[in-house]
Amino acid sequence: MLEFLQTLSWAAVFQIILIDILLGGDNAVVIALACRNLPRKQRMQGILWGTAGAIGLRVALIAFAMTLLAVPFLKIVGAILLLWVGIKLLIPDDDAHGNISGGASVFAAVKTIIVADFVMSLDNVIAIAGAAQSADPEHQMGLVIFGLLISVPIIVWGSTLVLKLIDRFPLVVTFGAALLGWIAGGMLITDIYIVEQFGQPSGGMKLAAEVIGALLIVAAGRWFAQRKRATMAEA
Repeated sequence: MLEFLQTLSWAAVFQIILIDILLGGDNAVVIALACRNLPRKQRMQGILWGTAGAIGLRVALIAFAMTLLAVPFLKIVGAILLLWVGIKLLIPDDDAHGNISGGASVFAAVKTIIVADFVMSLDNVIAIAGAAQSADPEHQMGLVIFGLLISVPIIVWGSTLVLKLIDRFPLVVTFGAALLGWIAGGMLITDIYIVEQFGQPSGGMKLAAEVIGALLIVAAGRWFAQRKRATMAEA
């Protein structure tokens, strides 16, 4: 365990935690909505079991995604998806949780949480798999699990605090969106097809692609956000 912690890529752990906080806000909302009809004594039970099931599902999906990222063109697709997710983070969003029904039993609430998490997890899974790719191959899965475990209490018990922090310091969201662009740029330029056609990118080329990805998301996200605010003001 000590050797694992010493060889761990802490930069990748930080990226995974930040991604999970920014993209996991929906999970906190879904958990609250799914457990709202439970008796007070059972709510914490529903939250804990639902969170455990959602995290287990996330680990399985990420393991699958990390295998798929070795297939040509899939890193390119993943990078495009991450760019879109990052842009969406910067666009004012409407409430999208009205269709989450509260469960009358712990089992029903847990089932609702896991099903909703499966539907909503694609962006999170691709982002975390992309962040883990920068680490040692033998540590990638352990890194993913470690990052997710650290993020669990933050999502479940600290979601309100995190949301207040985001409200007070909007740059947190901008930073998170830029991080997704950074990961997307690195994923795109290291896709197997790109490497086979143009060779392994140098450190400078990879850094340039990451910076361009980060700047692209921030610029595009702010432009779309301004357009949406202008449209809403006219309406």
